[in-house]
Amino acid sequence: MQKVMQKSTPKYFMYIGLTMVLVGLDQWTKQIAYQNLLGQPPIDVLPILQWVLVFNRGAAFGFLNQAGGIQHYFFVGLAMVISMILLVWLWRSFTHNRFLSWGLAMVLAGAIGNLIDRVLYRYVIDFISFHYQDWYFPAFNIADSAITLGAICLIADSFRFRGRDQGRSGRSGSE
Repeated sequence: MQKVMQKSTPKYFMYIGLTMVLVGLDQWTKQIAYQNLLGQPPIDVLPILQWVLVFNRGAAFGFLNQAGGIQHYFFVGLAMVISMILLVWLWRSFTHNRFLSWGLAMVLAGAIGNLIDRVLYRYVIDFISFHYQDWYFPAFNIADSAITLGAICLIADSFRFRGRDQGRSGRSGSE
């Protein structure tokens, strides 16, 4: 077991490296957005895409944005607990399942990226806004995108293993 862990440890750090790169990209783009969009109207990039500066004190899509401040401590604590759980889960799974590990690393990056904002500013900086005519999707950032892509990987991975398990049970029943 010790030799397996020694050989595989660099792979774990590859996933941690992915997490760090995504956190860095998230923080860098938020600073660019803050410096260039503060006090400015939304900037149209494409007919369906705008850069717009939004300070989100709530959760995803602004949920609990107007809760009076107590949500800050809840979301900081929740992000810390989730990040620790994701680190442990990543450590336990990185030698077994690459797809799961990529998903965990991306969700971890998003959680840490938004946690940094909450600790430093008491809000999360969002700046990407998609819209169609008068319909606007809530503004988001790179961390939110990483969480979404990571969650898609985790969901896809769960279906992949469900199909594999059903195939095994089907084969064993017919043999």
